[in-house]
Amino acid sequence: MEDVLERIKQQVESNPVVIYMKGTPEMPRCGFSHRASQALAATGFPFAFVNVLEDPEIFDNLPRYADWPTFPQIYISGELVGGCDITLELYQSGELQKLMEEAVAKADAPSA
Repeated sequence: MEDVLERIKQQVESNPVVIYMKGTPEMPRCGFSHRASQALAATGFPFAFVNVLEDPEIFDNLPRYADWPTFPQIYISGELVGGCDITLELYQSGELQKLMEEAVAKADAPSA
């Protein structure tokens, strides 16, 4: 289990924005994953995704990683933002755009 938690940590920390979802943004396998990935895409900023249906270890252990029981899970700048409902609320308020812009800018900035 430690190996998969380390792998999740690596994915979360090495991508400015990552969504753990059922399916892919192009072929989502659940409505919540579809809506959340659409909100991320609508910001115009790039994001990574992990299809939890193709990785049973991540599917089984991701809920333990951040103590969040459901999918999708969206991480921005290494922090769990939440799932579908929270992501949609952030999108509708304009906050998701700002969070993603800051995360991408921070990732692109040269480190001192």
